[in-house]
Amino acid sequence: MLPSLALALALALLAGLGVQPLARADIYLCVDANGKKELTDNPKSGCKQLDVPNNIPAPSARKNTGPAKPVTTPTDFPKVGGSEQRARDADRREILNEELRAEEKKLAELRREYNKGEPERQGNEKNYAKYEERVKQMADNIARAEKNIEALRREISNIK
Repeated sequence: MLPSLALALALALLAGLGVQPLARADIYLCVDANGKKELTDNPKSGCKQLDVPNNIPAPSARKNTGPAKPVTTPTDFPKVGGSEQRARDADRREILNEELRAEEKKLAELRREYNKGEPERQGNEKNYAKYEERVKQMADNIARAEKNIEALRREISNIK
């Protein structure tokens, strides 16, 4: 038999038995102008192909076995009374409000130091790259504080 015919026959036999050969996809690492890294299987210009040993294919889709069973609470599960829960919620709200005030104070200080993107240079920043790195770190800290404030406000609004 010809080798290509034997291979085609073997693949047809395996497919008939429900056995699929392992799939292999090339993986590429792409870095954009902002330094953001992305892994993809679609090569783009400037991407580097990664050598991934023992490439494992993605798992096949799960079969739906029907509706999920409802979660039930055990009868001996401890219950909290309404007044105790309201007290706990009030404590939680106060703690979150304290965290929010502290985060807002921190954000105000960070913005004051940042000085609209032009903070004062420090004595150890004779190299402009060090200054730019510190300014970028300050901008990242401001963005993180803003996200923290947003999350705290969202959490406070979810308290009953």
